[in-house]
Amino acid sequence: MSIVPFAAWAVLRLIPGDVHFQWVRAVAFTPYVALASVAVPLLALVSRRWTALAASMVVTGSLAACVVPRAIPGGNPPATGPQLRVLSSNLMMGSVPPEKLIDLVRELRADVLTLQELTPSAAEGLRDAGIDKLLPYHVDVPVQRAQGSGIFSRFPLAQGQLIEFGKFRQVAAMVDVPGAPQVSVVSVHPCAPRYSERMGCWADGLAALPLPDGPVRILAGDFNATLDHARMRHLLDAGYHDAAATTGDGLTTTWPYRRWRFNGWGIPPVTLDHILVDPRAAAGSFGVHRLTSTDHLAVFAALTLPSR
Repeated sequence: MSIVPFAAWAVLRLIPGDVHFQWVRAVAFTPYVALASVAVPLLALVSRRWTALAASMVVTGSLAACVVPRAIPGGNPPATGPQLRVLSSNLMMGSVPPEKLIDLVRELRADVLTLQELTPSAAEGLRDAGIDKLLPYHVDVPVQRAQGSGIFSRFPLAQGQLIEFGKFRQVAAMVDVPGAPQVSVVSVHPCAPRYSERMGCWADGLAALPLPDGPVRILAGDFNATLDHARMRHLLDAGYHDAAATTGDGLTTTWPYRRWRFNGWGIPPVTLDHILVDPRAAAGSFGVHRLTSTDHLAVFAALTLPSR
């Protein structure tokens, strides 16, 4: 087995940019490549090819350094303020039964719910099913098919600036959490880079997400990107921490959890759904949850905010 493909992957992964459309689609599978690369030094060791062993150890170590920290808990700041329980779900063009989603909100005692692919019928169904009894405040832009989003909250909301690229609406809101500074929440959902002509709106949609300054910021949703994409790494470099990685659950995959094929091939699951947390807030727990009629797992994090 040659080390060259793994070495090329490692070099591309370390470049601080998404170098090509095909790479944007491929880099999401870096954890699998890192795991597969372990076979090369083992083969070199068995065959006593010492130069190949040394080179392959460097490559495998580089890939492991990119991936393994997500499975190691740590990185929380010493936040001592109120708790905020955040749930996010991609509804797959409004297909999730409203009652199932409300049951999950009730079970997790979610304070804030961010939704992606929120359609007018899904928004109406949620209200008919009683979402207002649990989360009475909302800011939403329901749109047919995949472009809508919304934020529902136990606490009062003030609508923020809508982020819109490629007709995908990423709703933002200020949440008035008792005992905490102002909290800014974005329901994240840039367009998916399935085709080369969509890469621009995907990149712009991620680049337009606010950086962690001013209010305490939380970005929650379907980023259509993993922590191996350069644009996600830029957000982490700016100060955000990923709730899943902070709790040691960063290798938990979220899409697709149902059988999904592309060009006839099954797609290994990857981590597209995230809750990115302000550097002043701590992630106490993280989990994923299944909902029927969607190919994304819902993501949930219990956060501790700074005190006011």
